[in-house]
Amino acid sequence: MRIQAAAGQVLDVANEVAVVLCPQGDLPDSLAAMIEAGDFAGRPAQVATLYPRGALSPTRVVLVGLGDADTLDAERIRAAAATGVRAAREFGSASIAIGFLGDVGLAADQVGEALAIGLELGAYRFLRHKTGLPDGETFEIEEVTVLTDQVGAVDAVGAGLASGSIIAAGVNLARDLVNTPGADKTPPMLADRAVELGERIASVTVTVLDEVELAEQGFGGILAVGTGSDSPPRFIIMEYGADLTDVPTVCLVGKGLTFDSGGLNIKPYEGMLNMKNDMGGSAAVFGAVQAAAQLELPVHIVGLVPSAENMPSGRSYRPGDIVTTLSGKTIEVLNTDAEGRVILSDGLFYAQRYEPDAIVELSTLTGAVIVALGNVATGVMATDQDLADRILAAGQAAGDRGWQLPLWDEYHDIIKGDVGDLKNLGGPAGGAITAGAFLAAFAGDYPFVHLDIAGTAWLDKPITPYQYRGGTGAGVRMVVEYLRSLAS
Repeated sequence: MRIQAAAGQVLDVANEVAVVLCPQGDLPDSLAAMIEAGDFAGRPAQVATLYPRGALSPTRVVLVGLGDADTLDAERIRAAAATGVRAAREFGSASIAIGFLGDVGLAADQVGEALAIGLELGAYRFLRHKTGLPDGETFEIEEVTVLTDQVGAVDAVGAGLASGSIIAAGVNLARDLVNTPGADKTPPMLADRAVELGERIASVTVTVLDEVELAEQGFGGILAVGTGSDSPPRFIIMEYGADLTDVPTVCLVGKGLTFDSGGLNIKPYEGMLNMKNDMGGSAAVFGAVQAAAQLELPVHIVGLVPSAENMPSGRSYRPGDIVTTLSGKTIEVLNTDAEGRVILSDGLFYAQRYEPDAIVELSTLTGAVIVALGNVATGVMATDQDLADRILAAGQAAGDRGWQLPLWDEYHDIIKGDVGDLKNLGGPAGGAITAGAFLAAFAGDYPFVHLDIAGTAWLDKPITPYQYRGGTGAGVRMVVEYLRSLAS
């Protein structure tokens, strides 16, 4: 989708479809005359379609509500844009126009960015495995013109559109990866996708360690989890900005379980059905690295993805096994289905060699975080409060929200092992937090934040208008916004 900015009023431009984003309140006479009183009040996500019959320049006018103008923010613009593009797509026009009714009270670049993100995320669909669909169900809008009547604002809106499109592309990359069936994204295949990313974006350097190199270097956590599968594990390194000077270094570590059967502690059918999504953390790292590189942020970013497939076989690691990790610390395996933290132990320890200013880790780690926060917020646990505050603020600004849970010493005590240094399960009480405490043990003294996206990376029922059932790309917008805050 090409999104461009232009000067003018959206209702004055001849187009087959004009999407008009309207705050709550009275419509101007030109529109009110075409709609029955009470049929459209401008409530958030409310939609009405008008046919001007020559009274206005557009052939069709799609009204989308923004809600109260006094409390309007970027998130409601994103949601309205997504609602508008979905409604407009039904009319089969390759080109549409979009604009606001009245002043929105936000900076022009913020408006442009919110519109682009809403449009791109709202237009997303995962149809690659659908066959025989009629043309109407596969139709996509090719071009969107954003109209602004603010003098001198076209360039600023255009800049926001450009950055928003880049961020949305990162989110949609993550969505594509999560939605891809496990058979089509085994650890070697996921590594190939990273190599492709490096080939597309020259500023990103990609290195992949195979199972032989993992064994030689002592990646015991990844190897233990991956040993039961016929698809061998991989460790993926995506680096951007290594040549930059006097910039912060941030390591992004993402859980890359391309499919999780539970291993010998095998999951029931209901628990296994959507486990292609268990690499949502790695998908977020892919998306964030791509977006940061395309935005040319002045930050040194290292994306680290430990990737394995957790499968039952005669070679699988067992409950009761002791795993020696890359750090030398040992893990007492109480349950083979608590495998994400086992592979992340190697990734987090590896991150320390970059002496980073921060380690940001993302993973679909626990069902316990869904019990605590539902599907609305990502669980945030940190060893450094300044880092936590920055991440939380970034998530709020980006509409990719998190909520902080504590990491007090008592939680660290719970995961101390009996026959190993640590045990990979702390019990049902505080399960999301004890998992975070386990991970923190491998991040050293570097500022560390754990983002448990188990509830937000996959949705069976969308919460916002720019979501669909399936992968959401959770974490990408939050992390990119955090990286941008460092850059500024």
